[in-house]
Amino acid sequence: MTIETFSDSAASSTPGIAPAPALHAGFHVQTRVAHDADEQARNLQGWHQTYDQLASGSFVGGLTELCLDDMQVFVETTSHTLRQTCEVQKDAYWFGIPTRGAGAGRIDAQMIGSDALAFRPGGIEFELLTSSGYEIFGVVVQGDALRRYAAQVEQVSLADALPDKEVVSIGADRKERLCASLRALLERSAASGAPLSRSACDSLQAAVLASLFDAGALPASPGQMAMPVRARRQSIVSEARDYVLAHRDRAVGVPELCERLHVSRRTLQYCFQDVLGMAPAHYVRALRLNGARRDLCNASRDSRSVQDVATAWGFWHLSQFATDYRKLFGMRPSETLKAAIGAQAATKSRPFAH
Repeated sequence: MTIETFSDSAASSTPGIAPAPALHAGFHVQTRVAHDADEQARNLQGWHQTYDQLASGSFVGGLTELCLDDMQVFVETTSHTLRQTCEVQKDAYWFGIPTRGAGAGRIDAQMIGSDALAFRPGGIEFELLTSSGYEIFGVVVQGDALRRYAAQVEQVSLADALPDKEVVSIGADRKERLCASLRALLERSAASGAPLSRSACDSLQAAVLASLFDAGALPASPGQMAMPVRARRQSIVSEARDYVLAHRDRAVGVPELCERLHVSRRTLQYCFQDVLGMAPAHYVRALRLNGARRDLCNASRDSRSVQDVATAWGFWHLSQFATDYRKLFGMRPSETLKAAIGAQAATKSRPFAH
């Protein structure tokens, strides 16, 4: 379980997204350091909370926070034992995932085991007791966004998928992979100086929600386990390919494909894995990159630039496009274009054979 996509070159966006590549102004990553427990409590946006320090010594806390339209993702570290009273905004849901080496932690007096995460709905105060040297990842998602994603992508009712308890056991391995995915998301977002487009922002949110479902924090309905017969699997993959090519000027993603093809994300993944041996997001990205490569090979005829070709295939961040392109083909897009121009010039200068 990895959060696979972070940019416009990624193949995952929420249903109904307009093709315009407008930049998303609300996206930002902030890292803060606090030397007081009260300051640490205030640093987390959108929460009502109070931190009481219970162990002696100089307190140090850290927070790296990513805020999107409908989601907040963060990692928090605290040096000393704390009693925290917390409440997230109404019609939102909080998932708290302590890292494996975080030590003891409790929510409303219940132990959060090494294989478990914590869950609370918004508008309800709860208490956290965290030990010294504590690290915890948090995901807060707005109710409307979670309901929409559950219905359109996972094809489950949110009422059936939400945990009915404060501590949810998901298994140590799943928990470790979930923490690794969230850490990678925050590190990549912090390292990127470029703002995200609207579709890339929605892609990021969908990827986080997918990781929560995959981890078992939001279990899928048992009824979703029935899979299509072989002919239907092949048809789903073909329909997905046709749809992506018909909308090649933007990054069509997994959630949109689920909505258009009327299948759940798990069904779509199963079909692609069975037919092509790879995840749908990987195939869609490769499909677009191959299309861009063919256009670059012919670009000299139409005097098109790398940027022209990249934009035509929905890649709005040229640096990420170049990185993905080189990873797949072993050369930069500019090198492909240069080779094509050279070949075209050589053909024109070649004398006619008699």
